[in-house]
Amino acid sequence: MPKILVTGGLGYIGSHTVVELHKQGFEVIIVDDLSNTSLDVLERINKITNSSINYVNLDLKNIEATKIFISENNDIDGVIHFAASKAVGESVENPLKYYTNNLFSLTNLLNELKDLNKEINFIFSSSATVYGNPEIVPITESEPIKKAESPYGNTKQIGEEIIKDLVYSNSNFKAISLRYFNPIGAHSSAMIGELPIGVPQNLVPFITQTAIGLRKELTVFGNDYPTSDGSCLRDYIHVMDLAKAHIKSLYKLINNEDKSYYDTFNIGTGKGTSVLELIKCFENVTENKLNFKIGDRREGDVAECFADVSKANKILNWKSELSIKDSLLSSWNWEKNINNEKLQ
Repeated sequence: MPKILVTGGLGYIGSHTVVELHKQGFEVIIVDDLSNTSLDVLERINKITNSSINYVNLDLKNIEATKIFISENNDIDGVIHFAASKAVGESVENPLKYYTNNLFSLTNLLNELKDLNKEINFIFSSSATVYGNPEIVPITESEPIKKAESPYGNTKQIGEEIIKDLVYSNSNFKAISLRYFNPIGAHSSAMIGELPIGVPQNLVPFITQTAIGLRKELTVFGNDYPTSDGSCLRDYIHVMDLAKAHIKSLYKLINNEDKSYYDTFNIGTGKGTSVLELIKCFENVTENKLNFKIGDRREGDVAECFADVSKANKILNWKSELSIKDSLLSSWNWEKNINNEKLQ
């Protein structure tokens, strides 16, 4: 089977994708600089897969180290590139960190792959943030790319442009950019999941940490949006469905005989769920009452953001299968598991 390099493979989405790659029979090599994760995740992946996944501690911003790594692993057939900083708020406060981490690491990696002078199938971890504040929902891939709302979103826009330009200038490269909406959930084993360092940036870890008592209360930012219940609508997708989208994308590239193939796909469920609906669903499936309050609107939040996924359904032969209930229950099982481990 093809050998796939997964950068940032010990992160939230990366770790679940590594598990799915192994399940599908791919040979996997992970690189991660451990800036936002730990080696404990590798141990968990190895337990789930009952194997020993190849791992290298590598900072892709290091030109010489990256050059050596790629030359020693010149038999790779594909790359899934997750390695990036990803907190929108932090990117506003520290934009240079984001431009350096997210773009220099990308161009450095692509330069070394280009020098291999062989066919490379490249999947880029992009984001719905590239759409900025959308005028129409559901959002299709043809929605105009507007000015990014944050430096993080801008790095995803620029990253897509870099890859597209490379593909059209070099017939060895085929690439797909996957624009994720809102990944949630955890692996069914409850051995890997989203593990934020410090205060969670995303809603579901904040919900589970509040439910288990790590946080005093949850704030819902605004209940006066033009939606059914006044709270923001988002497209929440189970991380395992997202992982499977990467596998489908790999097959699309590997089996595609076209030279210089590049395309973008929305990866979501195609349905919007409000923040208050998500909280109510969590309370129902876990039988936990959440302590939450309504706060002011948060700057930069849009009322509605959900995907039109018909293109991915048709071209990648992929669609989401797991429900919001599945996602929330798996997140809760993961939260309970890591909390129990801390108590032991």
